[in-house]
Order: sequence, then C-alpha cells, then structure tokens
Amino acid sequence: MKFYPEGTNPALCRSFESIEEIKAAMQAGIVIEARVIMCDSEHNLHIDLGIIKGIIPREEGAIGIDDGSTRDIALISKVNKTVCFTILGFQREENGNVCAVLSRKAVQLGCKRGFIDNLREGDIINAAVTHLEKFGAFIDIGAGINALIPIDMLSVSRINHPAERLYEGEKIRVVLRKREPHKLTFSLKELLGTWGENAALFEPGETVTGIVRSIETYGVFVELMPNLAGLAEPCDYLFEGQEVAVYIKSILPDKMKIKLVIVEAFAEAAAPAPLTYFVRDSHIPRFDYSTPGAPKEIITLFD
Repeated sequence: MKFYPEGTNPALCRSFESIEEIKAAMQAGIVIEARVIMCDSEHNLHIDLGIIKGIIPREEGAIGIDDGSTRDIALISKVNKTVCFTILGFQREENGNVCAVLSRKAVQLGCKRGFIDNLREGDIINAAVTHLEKFGAFIDIGAGINALIPIDMLSVSRINHPAERLYEGEKIRVVLRKREPHKLTFSLKELLGTWGENAALFEPGETVTGIVRSIETYGVFVELMPNLAGLAEPCDYLFEGQEVAVYIKSILPDKMKIKLVIVEAFAEAAAPAPLTYFVRDSHIPRFDYSTPGAPKEIITLFD
C-alpha cells in the first residue's frame, strides 16, 4: 500500500451514499480521507461521511495520544482539515443515530511499518508543509505523521524564517538527512541544485530579479535562486527580504561568486517562489554543492 501526506491525494476522499458502501469499505480495509467538522470536548474528531457521521475516538486520533507522547493539540488543530482513517465498525449514539467508528491511528501505524520504518538516509519522498516555526518547517511525511526540516536545511541561501522559503499546505520533495531511534530529520537544499547547476541558468549581462538576504558593510547578498546568491555593492536603502532587480556583472565558477549591480529596489517584500528541483531520483548518495577546484568544498554524504 502506498501512503500519502494527508490531503494530497484526491482519490482517497470519499462521501458515502449508503451504509452498504461504508460496510464494503470497512471490510476491504481501505484508507479514506475526509474533513474534520468538529473536535468535541473529549477531543473526539467528528467526520462527515455523507450518509452518516463518523467519529475518530481520541485514542484513535494519532500515534502517541494514548501514552501522552503526542499532545491533544495534534487533534484540536485538525478541525476543518482533511485526515485519513479506516473504518473500525459502528455504534449507536444516545440520540439513537448510528455512526461509524474510525481510526486515524491505524493508518499511521500501517504507514510507519510499511513505509517510514524502511526509509534510509538519502531517500527522497513527497511531503506537505503543515506549519512553520522560526527554527524550521514541520512536514507531513505520510498519513499525518510529522517530521522537521531545520531552517538551515531549507536552502544554501540563508533565510531568517521558513516562511521566506515555504508556505503552509505546500507540497514539496524532501530527502532524509538523518535517522535517529525516535526522530527523523529531513532536508530540502540537496534537491535544489549545485552552485554550477543554478549558475547555468544565468548569464553575464542579464538583468533579473532577486531577493535581498543579507546586508553587510562590504556589500549586499542577493538571492537569485534558493541555492545561489551574488554580491552587490553596499546600499543604504534596502531591507532583508526585499525584492530587487539586479544586473549580472560577472559569474566566476572557480570562485563560486557572482557579482551584481542593483538596478532597482521594489517597495514590497518578495513572496516565496515556486521551488525548482534538480534531483529526479528516489535516492541521492551524496551532494557536491561546490564547483570543481573551488576554494571551499561543500558536501553532504548520505550513504
């Protein structure tokens, strides 16, 4: 069975028109997705299945809820969002109505055993950004199971906050950087190209847009791509995150340097641009960012 980040596979979304359909889905053990319409005072999640209501009991809401390793905020925050589940059975409520009993935890356990536990460092998977903190981006790596991309692994070009690179709900590709007994750390920057691959997209004499990432006394670093930045002359009127137009004066592969001239500065801050991936495989053994003969060698080893 293939597992997906919640809400990224429309084929899993179902609304049932009969009890017989729901029973057939239960017997087949298929994974279904639907929107959470309410989290009640006991932290049970209520789901609209179409013909009847479904309930994910609190202890079936996620791995770790029963032993306290996962906090209840993980359930509360799912209201109005899509979650995955299987159907366990049926129960009659106090008002006499029949509802389906669902389990999100069962899908997560299956995802962990059949997919996540088999990942090795260097494996590349699809993920979805769930929320952003100053220290990094939390991602759904399958069935609502979360992992972290630290901020320094989002790109070679430095940023002050993950919101400068990603947005919540964004579908991305990530590589497993480090596996620990109870923690998986992912990275993005190794998929966004080497210095040479990024620099090949530009030529001296071109004027392009960039983003101011750092303002120093000796110059201004302007990001042209998430993994590529150049240096312009000092300017007093700029701010970090600002979008600018720059003239490419020279590209120096042997020194891994690009010299820029700021042509115009725009008033607004730049929004995160769509990511360009340079790796299409499902595994990467190593990442050599530096150009041959460059004074500084930047390498990530996975295998």
